[in-house]
Amino acid sequence: MLNGKSILITGIATDDSIATATLRAALRAGARVRATALPRDLDAVRDVVSSIDPRVEIDPLDFTDADAVSTWTRERKSEGCRLDGALHAIAFAPRGALDGAFLGATELDVTQALRTSVWTYAVLARVLDELRGEHGASLVGLDFDAGGRAWPIYNWMGVCKAALRESSRYVARDLGPRGVRSNLIAAGPLLTRAARGIPRFELLTNAWEQTTPMAWDPRDASPVADVACFLLSDLARAITGELIHVDGGFNAMAMSRGLTPS
Repeated sequence: MLNGKSILITGIATDDSIATATLRAALRAGARVRATALPRDLDAVRDVVSSIDPRVEIDPLDFTDADAVSTWTRERKSEGCRLDGALHAIAFAPRGALDGAFLGATELDVTQALRTSVWTYAVLARVLDELRGEHGASLVGLDFDAGGRAWPIYNWMGVCKAALRESSRYVARDLGPRGVRSNLIAAGPLLTRAARGIPRFELLTNAWEQTTPMAWDPRDASPVADVACFLLSDLARAITGELIHVDGGFNAMAMSRGLTPS
């Protein structure tokens, strides 16, 4: 499905991440993969990636650092690097923006959450536009739920994800004429490193267990990775500005099974 495609994967941090699952799936689908990692995570990411395929190049890069991104893009362009697609798996919110009273979060915490989780999508879109081949490229980002609900946890990250959805649509509008597609996957809750940073994350997994018509395994990111590969491939060549739910059907249910009449 991805034979001949050159794919950039961001956000690899641990073996259980969606980014790592996508790395595995993309390699199986025939892609040439390049990865980026936060400089502080570089050694850990190298350990994860080398256990999968030691040929994958890993570059230290923080997408919130404008100078570093400009330098990296310029260097890749001078090398003749071409990208056919990229996975945006970058998100972070300080604890104060996730837990406690929504209105109690500080401006600094909220700004950091938005800059990391939303602004970097636009940054990566610009990078992909700079390095795309003559046949365009595909940008895929990661959302959660997208059902227009306020969760008892998640707080400002919920706001970030809403902003991410709108950002994806505007990227689709502006880059579509140049052949760059922009789509998101709304994944169910997965027990990744990011999830472990969300207080009382079990509230989300419990909600899925009680609601989804299909079994949802929060330890298995491969269903999300497979859809990411589809969106990165030419099979999705006419899809942009879209959001695809990979959540076991949670988004389609009006109430939990425990409340359904017998």
